[in-house]
Amino acid sequence: MTAHGDGPLRYTVVIPTVGRPSLTACLRALAAAGGPGPVRVVLVDDRRGAPRTPLPVEIPAKLRPVTSVVPGRARGPAAARNTGLRVAGPVPWIVFLDDDVVPGPTWCDDLARDLAAAGPRTGGVTARIEVPLPTDRPPTDWERNTAGLATARWITADMAYRREVLEAVGGFDERFPRAFREDADLALRVRAAGWDLAAGSRTTTHPVRPAGRWVSVRVQAGNADDVLMNRLHGRDWWRRADAPRGRLPRHLAVTASAAAALTCAALARPVAATACAALWLAGTAEFAWARIAPGPRTRDEIISMALTSAVVPPVATWHWLGAHLRHRRTRPLPRPVQAVVPEASGRAVRERVLP
Repeated sequence: MTAHGDGPLRYTVVIPTVGRPSLTACLRALAAAGGPGPVRVVLVDDRRGAPRTPLPVEIPAKLRPVTSVVPGRARGPAAARNTGLRVAGPVPWIVFLDDDVVPGPTWCDDLARDLAAAGPRTGGVTARIEVPLPTDRPPTDWERNTAGLATARWITADMAYRREVLEAVGGFDERFPRAFREDADLALRVRAAGWDLAAGSRTTTHPVRPAGRWVSVRVQAGNADDVLMNRLHGRDWWRRADAPRGRLPRHLAVTASAAAALTCAALARPVAATACAALWLAGTAEFAWARIAPGPRTRDEIISMALTSAVVPPVATWHWLGAHLRHRRTRPLPRPVQAVVPEASGRAVRERVLP
């Protein structure tokens, strides 16, 4: 099977990783998938700390001859994918996978059909992401959050891009340090440059990762990325990316009520302080119930939702305010964008080919 206009199908798979055990399952599924396999697999070891220990992964025998490990810079998945792109080799297509996904049993065949069907102005082809949820109980708040990946557009958990397109728009924007919005930013720049993005037929499973009680607090850092998206793409980027707006306006209001209650109490204005505290309590209770009601309502889940619902609004506000300060001089992107893939801080990328 051939990719339209590209001759025999040739593609490289790039997987940024922080050494999670799920990487082995991802590679096993890739090796077992029927169809033409990748000419190269690049694992970008993006773990923090030194000295660096060997990446904890079992490479299937089928993939060992084509698998390389390259060191990342511990600057997040966007930077790691750029590192992988620079050593991907002269192939027309780069397929990005996350280290916690499981390609389907016919993934390689399906990918070949996706790429063969790509028109000359098709810059990228998405996959179908499936998130398995429990069948014997309602999903938890974290499971519902992860399930949102199934409807996210252009998600780089499994996304194929033409190499020439990535080079034309400058690759991933490394100012996005998390696995959040860096994929939407790239897709919007690709489309602004005149390329189309198509929906593919291949299927990849994204299991729900284990998470602690405070995971919903940690993910509020993504509010900073939304500020950067506003600066770069304008406030209508939500509509163009078909992205949910979330609860930030409510979080800001709840946090403002709490701040006002504390301020009024410090100024010895008990009536105003009580009124503002009541607004804070009502907002927090509404948020907690909105998360508890659709879930399993177990004791642990209720406790987690009650605790984190009080903490999430101020943390979200903190990240939002900090990003406004950090990105205050960021200018909107020109359209169309034409650039080259940035170099890795002037250093050549070192790689180790597995035996």
